[in-house]
Amino acid sequence: MDKLFTPFKAGDTTLRNRVVMAPMTRSRATVGDTADELTAKYYQQRASAGLIITEGAQISVQGQGYLFTPGIYNEKQVKGWELTTKAVHDAGGKIYIQLWHVGRISHHSLQIDGQSPVSSVAVKANNSTCYARNDAGQPGPVPVSEPRALSVAEIKDIVHDYVRAAKNAMRAGFDGVEIHAANGYLLEQFINGGLNTRQDEYGGADPENRLRFVLEVTDAVSQAIGAGKTGIRLAPFGRLFDMHAFDGEEETWLLLANKLNQRSLSYVHLSDQQTLGEQAIPAGFIEKFRAAYDGSLIIAGGFDKQRAEEYLQQGKADLIGFGRPYIANPDLAERLANDWPLNEVNWATMYGGDEKGYTDYPFWSDTQQNLA
Repeated sequence: MDKLFTPFKAGDTTLRNRVVMAPMTRSRATVGDTADELTAKYYQQRASAGLIITEGAQISVQGQGYLFTPGIYNEKQVKGWELTTKAVHDAGGKIYIQLWHVGRISHHSLQIDGQSPVSSVAVKANNSTCYARNDAGQPGPVPVSEPRALSVAEIKDIVHDYVRAAKNAMRAGFDGVEIHAANGYLLEQFINGGLNTRQDEYGGADPENRLRFVLEVTDAVSQAIGAGKTGIRLAPFGRLFDMHAFDGEEETWLLLANKLNQRSLSYVHLSDQQTLGEQAIPAGFIEKFRAAYDGSLIIAGGFDKQRAEEYLQQGKADLIGFGRPYIANPDLAERLANDWPLNEVNWATMYGGDEKGYTDYPFWSDTQQNLA
């Protein structure tokens, strides 16, 4: 029997199947960085997934690194997201919001009063771009700005920003939140020992120090909304946005796995970056992570139905995240279950724009009606 299509309980949330729509930025929030009716339609179309995890939603103005991404830090944004949660729930789906702070992957034009972005240390991400306005005022990829290092007091303030965003998410009707601690963004900028050379309790050679920030965020959010509504995304051995290998890398991730295992979270979500052109999670690491963390585990990164089922049957994961296939296939769960062919992604409409390449991809049933 295919496990992919069996129910599963992740924390407080019972899922109809083990297919997860992974978070993907689409840059469609054009007014006030607020999710709107088009956002709601997009996610409602995909509500047959066991769990939807939204695109990253910045927890503050400081946390933004891309134009047209929806926030979750003010009242208008809460009201905007209410449209999405109602639409998904009306369709029988479950939905978490991803809480996002990009750290140094930003540009001063996106920051209040043109301030510098922030990070663990004042080191610019080489060969990295964000999505801002260029010198001509046109939106597009621009090189990231040089960041400044956060003070301890500012780190505490950002923990409060995560809590505010999590509480806002609950008011907006989400089933839970996912803390984004992957892909070279702020929390990973503290975890990574190749970057974080701070000499205080939040950095340096001691992995306990480099994990302090992400665990403080996790604990504060869990206390605010419940551990059973709190997930976290990690990218072990990730190299996106100028993240580098460092001494004790595997030990750091396994230490974090052990610490998260003590916190009864809804889930841990591992992002394998091989489909993003980066190195894959090393062979054998997933088994080591599973030995250290026995809670609900999602893995995303280049899965098809066969590989997803193999991971579930072998106990490597409890849920499988699908990213790019969900862009072009709103009914992906049904297509996988029935072995129906998949639509191809139009990469030209991936970021920004309107409904084209966003909500106009056909369902399988539409395709068959057109052939009749």
